Amino acid sequence: MQKKALKVNPKDNVIVALVDLIAGETIIVDQHEYKIVKNTQAKHKFVTEDLSEGDKIYMYGIIVGKAVTQIAKGELITTENVKHQSAKVERKTATTAWSAPNVDKWKNKTFSGYHREDGQVGTENVWLFFPLVFCENRNIEILKDIFEKELLVEKTSKHQLLLRSLINNSTEDEVDNLNEESSKVFKNIEVKFITHQGGCGGIRQDAEALGRLLAGYVKNPNVAGATVLSLGCQNLQVQVFKDALAKISPDNKKTIIVYEQQKSGTVDEMLNGIIKDSYEAIKKANEIQRQPAPLSKLVLGLECGGSDGFSGISANPVLGQLSDIMAAIGGSTLLSEFPELCGVEQELVNRCVNEKDAERFLQLMKDFEASVVAAGSGFDMNPSPGNIKDGLITDAMKSAGAAKKGGSSPIQDVLDYTEYIKKPGLNLLCTPGNDVECTTALVGSGSNIVLFTTGLGTPTGNPVVPVIKIASNTALVEKMPDIIDFNTGGIISGDKTINEVADELLEHIIKIASGEIKTKAQILNQNDFIPWKRGVSL
Repeated sequence: MQKKALKVNPKDNVIVALVDLIAGETIIVDQHEYKIVKNTQAKHKFVTEDLSEGDKIYMYGIIVGKAVTQIAKGELITTENVKHQSAKVERKTATTAWSAPNVDKWKNKTFSGYHREDGQVGTENVWLFFPLVFCENRNIEILKDIFEKELLVEKTSKHQLLLRSLINNSTEDEVDNLNEESSKVFKNIEVKFITHQGGCGGIRQDAEALGRLLAGYVKNPNVAGATVLSLGCQNLQVQVFKDALAKISPDNKKTIIVYEQQKSGTVDEMLNGIIKDSYEAIKKANEIQRQPAPLSKLVLGLECGGSDGFSGISANPVLGQLSDIMAAIGGSTLLSEFPELCGVEQELVNRCVNEKDAERFLQLMKDFEASVVAAGSGFDMNPSPGNIKDGLITDAMKSAGAAKKGGSSPIQDVLDYTEYIKKPGLNLLCTPGNDVECTTALVGSGSNIVLFTTGLGTPTGNPVVPVIKIASNTALVEKMPDIIDFNTGGIISGDKTINEVADELLEHIIKIASGEIKTKAQILNQNDFIPWKRGVSL
């Protein structure tokens, strides 16, 4: 049965509207009556008591803001009467106990994946082309055109058919009759291409970080091998990339084809060599076939984007339950987006298994925030206009809901940007909250599936790893079915529990990991890749 409102935590002094509430209406929440002062849209919050200027706002049981004016009981909170505030954290103060969920039903479950010699298992089998510097982007695009035309014959898009019908003064159905059916030369390998704007011209640290990121992409279990293009004179030298790969994969057995243009003569000569060498390697990689693997071989990247006021009470807690299941069966999860952990630091440091990780997390947070402040911004400026419009009016409020993706299991490791995952269980990964930069980083640190919650909708995808788009509300699924993969809106309507939806999501993940179904981002060929320039992006 649909409730009208929800108090998330007994300590809270705000209540979330689950449906639109009308001024003057009286509702009952947890046996207490509240008269709504102003029209309150679903996803927004009203206060449970009269507040004075300076009083703290609590949600999810923690401080998420402070009143800057008087706010009457039952009144809507907005950016006009509430500002960001969060508790200051200096150290680990306790060790949080954890009760693992019952995972008997998942212990013997498997997915069908691509086994690598280093023990990792991929959910996809990708041959990857990428440049070490933006100067080679054009050559990558030429190769993309050549390989895609020959290795994948696709049906003409409906939009191209529309234009063709207009040009030919015919109906779309008449034109469609001439359309070729999609076919693939190779059945077990995908060929993907990355371009970027880095590798030279900026600071050396950014070039080195890009080298580590690209090395992580090569090590990622979804990648069978790679063709790497270098100009020759750039900051990101071939040896810098090779050193980064050797550090995280000292016994690398994957084929890496490297071409340097300034050593290769003409473009034609270089492209001829690349095409011949890459084709032979792709043909060999196509021989790898899916085999059963335990669910513990899954590395799930946890991310949110286009969040709304329901994200923290539906989609994100579902990922949290799923993260706890993975921890209990020996699998791995990566919780990212450090600007969206502002305000929940104490809970997270107390969940770190050792003091060193707790200290490192706090230092990474402080350094990140300091760099943002130095650029004239701050974590408190994180919520986007879309977030605010849909009920997330402070960074701490947004963060408290975003952190729910990490569940309650112990934090096994804290990783800086471009570091590769080493330990099973829950890991923290320092990334910005920017959707594509974060997804890009999760894949570079070893995720073979990315779970992306959204309340407003986003088409974000990745060239190497399936990105599963998970809606916080049913209205979004109905509005954007072409980009949303999974719905958690049944939690908001009261039809399903978080545990029930988490189990359904894991079954869906297994199908995607096994290649039985494609994500909407894969169908749309949404292959986003943006490296993070540190200190510039939230």
